[in-house]
Amino acid sequence: MFDIGFPELVLVAVVGLFVIGPERLPEALRTLGLWLGRLRRSFSSVKAEIEKEIGMDEVRRQLHNEAIMAEMKRIEDDVKSSVEDTGNSIKPPEPAPPTAPEPTDPEKAVTDQNHGKD
Repeated sequence: MFDIGFPELVLVAVVGLFVIGPERLPEALRTLGLWLGRLRRSFSSVKAEIEKEIGMDEVRRQLHNEAIMAEMKRIEDDVKSSVEDTGNSIKPPEPAPPTAPEPTDPEKAVTDQNHGKD
Protein backbone atom coordinates (compact mmCIF):
# COMPACT_ATOMS: atom_id res chain seq x y z
CA MET A 1 0.00 0.00 0.00
CA PHE A 2 2.52 2.59 1.16
CA ASP A 3 6.12 2.24 0.13
CA ILE A 4 7.72 3.19 3.43
CA GLY A 5 11.18 1.81 4.09
CA PHE A 6 13.45 1.79 7.10
CA PRO A 7 15.13 5.16 6.35
CA GLU A 8 11.74 6.88 6.20
CA LEU A 9 10.73 5.34 9.55
CA VAL A 10 13.96 6.53 11.17
CA LEU A 11 13.38 10.04 9.82
CA VAL A 12 9.81 10.11 11.20
CA ALA A 13 11.06 8.85 14.59
CA VAL A 14 13.77 11.53 14.79
CA VAL A 15 11.34 14.30 13.82
CA GLY A 16 8.79 12.95 16.33
CA LEU A 17 11.45 12.90 19.02
CA PHE A 18 12.28 16.56 18.39
CA VAL A 19 8.69 17.75 18.05
CA ILE A 20 7.02 15.76 20.85
CA GLY A 21 9.97 15.27 23.13
CA PRO A 22 11.40 12.17 24.78
CA GLU A 23 8.95 12.22 27.71
CA ARG A 24 5.73 12.14 25.66
CA LEU A 25 7.00 10.11 22.64
CA PRO A 26 6.19 6.60 24.06
CA GLU A 27 2.68 7.71 25.02
CA ALA A 28 2.14 9.30 21.58
CA LEU A 29 3.32 6.12 19.80
CA ARG A 30 1.02 3.98 21.99
CA THR A 31 -1.94 6.24 21.17
CA LEU A 32 -1.06 6.18 17.47
CA GLY A 33 -0.92 2.36 17.57
CA LEU A 34 -4.36 2.17 19.22
CA TRP A 35 -5.88 4.48 16.62
CA LEU A 36 -4.32 2.52 13.74
CA GLY A 37 -5.66 -0.75 15.21
CA ARG A 38 -9.16 0.68 15.50
CA LEU A 39 -8.94 2.02 11.94
CA ARG A 40 -7.85 -1.38 10.58
CA ARG A 41 -10.63 -3.20 12.44
CA SER A 42 -13.25 -0.79 11.16
CA PHE A 43 -11.99 -1.12 7.58
CA SER A 44 -11.97 -4.92 7.81
CA SER A 45 -15.50 -5.02 9.24
CA VAL A 46 -16.77 -2.69 6.49
CA LYS A 47 -15.03 -4.83 3.88
CA ALA A 48 -16.55 -8.03 5.30
CA GLU A 49 -20.00 -6.45 5.35
CA ILE A 50 -19.73 -5.27 1.75
CA GLU A 51 -18.49 -8.70 0.61
CA LYS A 52 -21.40 -10.35 2.39
CA GLU A 53 -23.89 -8.00 0.77
CA ILE A 54 -22.68 -8.51 -2.77
CA GLY A 55 -22.29 -12.26 -2.29
CA MET A 56 -18.57 -12.57 -2.87
CA ASP A 57 -18.58 -16.05 -1.34
CA GLU A 58 -21.02 -17.28 -3.95
CA VAL A 59 -19.05 -15.62 -6.75
CA ARG A 60 -15.80 -17.16 -5.50
CA ARG A 61 -17.44 -20.58 -5.17
CA GLN A 62 -18.90 -20.33 -8.67
CA LEU A 63 -15.55 -19.29 -10.18
CA HIS A 64 -13.86 -22.16 -8.35
CA ASN A 65 -16.45 -24.65 -9.64
CA GLU A 66 -16.08 -23.33 -13.19
CA ALA A 67 -12.31 -23.71 -12.97
CA ILE A 68 -12.70 -27.29 -11.76
CA MET A 69 -15.15 -28.10 -14.55
CA ALA A 70 -12.81 -26.62 -17.16
CA GLU A 71 -9.94 -28.72 -15.80
CA MET A 72 -12.09 -31.86 -15.88
CA LYS A 73 -13.09 -31.13 -19.49
CA ARG A 74 -9.44 -30.66 -20.46
CA ILE A 75 -8.46 -33.96 -18.83
CA GLU A 76 -11.37 -35.75 -20.52
CA ASP A 77 -10.30 -34.39 -23.92
CA ASP A 78 -6.70 -35.48 -23.26
CA VAL A 79 -7.83 -38.99 -22.36
CA LYS A 80 -10.08 -39.24 -25.43
CA SER A 81 -7.29 -38.10 -27.75
CA SER A 82 -4.88 -40.57 -26.12
CA VAL A 83 -7.35 -43.40 -26.59
CA GLU A 84 -7.91 -42.43 -30.22
CA ASP A 85 -4.15 -42.23 -30.84
CA THR A 86 -3.63 -45.61 -29.21
CA GLY A 87 -6.57 -47.14 -31.11
CA ASN A 88 -5.21 -45.94 -34.45
CA SER A 89 -1.68 -47.22 -33.83
CA ILE A 90 -2.67 -50.72 -32.66
CA LYS A 91 -4.42 -52.94 -35.20
CA PRO A 92 -6.56 -55.78 -33.86
CA PRO A 93 -5.25 -59.26 -34.72
CA GLU A 94 -6.86 -60.97 -37.68
CA PRO A 95 -9.05 -63.92 -36.73
CA ALA A 96 -7.58 -67.34 -37.42
CA PRO A 97 -9.22 -69.32 -40.22
CA PRO A 98 -11.58 -71.98 -38.92
CA THR A 99 -10.07 -75.43 -38.76
CA ALA A 100 -11.95 -78.45 -40.04
CA PRO A 101 -12.45 -81.28 -37.58
CA GLU A 102 -10.38 -84.35 -38.23
CA PRO A 103 -12.31 -87.13 -39.87
CA THR A 104 -12.77 -90.07 -37.61
CA ASP A 105 -12.37 -93.59 -38.82
CA PRO A 106 -15.01 -95.89 -37.26
CA GLU A 107 -12.71 -98.92 -37.38
CA LYS A 108 -9.90 -97.09 -35.63
CA ALA A 109 -12.30 -95.89 -32.91
CA VAL A 110 -13.39 -99.50 -32.26
CA THR A 111 -9.76 -100.66 -32.17
CA ASP A 112 -8.84 -97.92 -29.68
CA GLN A 113 -11.74 -98.99 -27.44
CA ASN A 114 -10.62 -102.64 -27.51
CA HIS A 115 -7.06 -101.74 -26.57
CA GLY A 116 -8.37 -99.87 -23.55
CA LYS A 117 -10.14 -103.00 -22.21
CA ASP A 118 -7.06 -105.25 -22.22
